[in-house]
Amino acid sequence: MIGTGDYMFSLGLDPQPQLNLYMQARAAFPGPFYPAMGNHECNSFTDGNCAGSPTVNMTDFETTMLGPIGETKPYYSRTFAASDGSWTAKLVVIACNAWDDTQLAWLQDQLVVPTTYTFVVRHEGVADLPGTPCSASQAPIDANPLTLLVVGHTHEYAHDGSNKEIINGIGGAPLTSGTNYGYTIVSRHGDGTLTVTTKDYTSGSAIDTFDILPNGSGA
Repeated sequence: MIGTGDYMFSLGLDPQPQLNLYMQARAAFPGPFYPAMGNHECNSFTDGNCAGSPTVNMTDFETTMLGPIGETKPYYSRTFAASDGSWTAKLVVIACNAWDDTQLAWLQDQLVVPTTYTFVVRHEGVADLPGTPCSASQAPIDANPLTLLVVGHTHEYAHDGSNKEIINGIGGAPLTSGTNYGYTIVSRHGDGTLTVTTKDYTSGSAIDTFDILPNGSGA
């Protein structure tokens, strides 16, 4: 399970009670959880950058949400492989609001590692990048194989095939579109095709579904 950021709404207040409520709900899921950092985990501003100067929001986020998965930085990656070696996948989690040249070099190194599937998670989507600290993150993403870019920030669901991107910001805060609250599931089929299905939280019905072919097309 992944999260696309903004687990708190705290500017000048203690964020820990909000994080505790989030983690209490998260405990209902028995599997691993890989959270991305949002702008609210920095200083609440989209153009905020906490690299080198962490706020209490960032420190509490790292301790509460990254500590359980053994991470000490808000950007990290995971590699997964089929038991029979037939496929591999990497999950690359970017911290847009803790951006510096060190993270850029790390991102470039991660993306060139060959895997069957590549999933990149970043809080801000392509349309929101101008003026953000991590605007330079898109160039290496575009230069390497990409299966799916998963983002949040905007409180809606959208699928942008031209950027192989889905916006899934429909998990909690008041929505900014007609989309209902929901979540996205990625399923792999025997031929290597992936089906991406976003579901309405209440009814379980599909809001959107599309396939990604093994060669990466269709996203």
